Amino acid sequence: MSELIILGYEDRAVADRAFAEVQRLNKDHVVELSGLAVVSVDEDGKTHVDTPARTDGIAMSATAGALWGMVFGILILTPGIGVVGAAVGGLIGKLQQMGVDSKFREKVRELLRPGSAAVVILASSVTEDRFAAAMASFGGEVLKTSLSEQGERELAEQLAGPEDAA
Repeated sequence: MSELIILGYEDRAVADRAFAEVQRLNKDHVVELSGLAVVSVDEDGKTHVDTPARTDGIAMSATAGALWGMVFGILILTPGIGVVGAAVGGLIGKLQQMGVDSKFREKVRELLRPGSAAVVILASSVTEDRFAAAMASFGGEVLKTSLSEQGERELAEQLAGPEDAA
């Protein structure tokens, strides 16, 4: 089981500090990350997704960072996403099959008002009490849902797309 955890904050500066703390907790094995991003909304309402592929401390490939960045973008931007197609529709369907329903996505979107930010975490394991204690000083709002291993694998396959016949 993986946990999808969204930590919502009133501003980007607090989210950046929380993001750094999550990276530290990953190094200390309090949380084992499969994906991590900071999502912020500027004053004009434009959404920005920054993944750890651009930072130090997490052993994720640029491809994995981009893929999870896409998942986070779809979680947050749908239905306002500008690109609509079969791949995006399939991904949204997969997220719904995995229990990431429209109500959860709506709660995530409500967290992200202009000027706010969120840390989006996909964790394969979390030591709940240590994680909560470490993150408590940042305040914010917490949203959480679980993803099965099978669901996460299917999501990764959906993101990768069909294999090319060589």
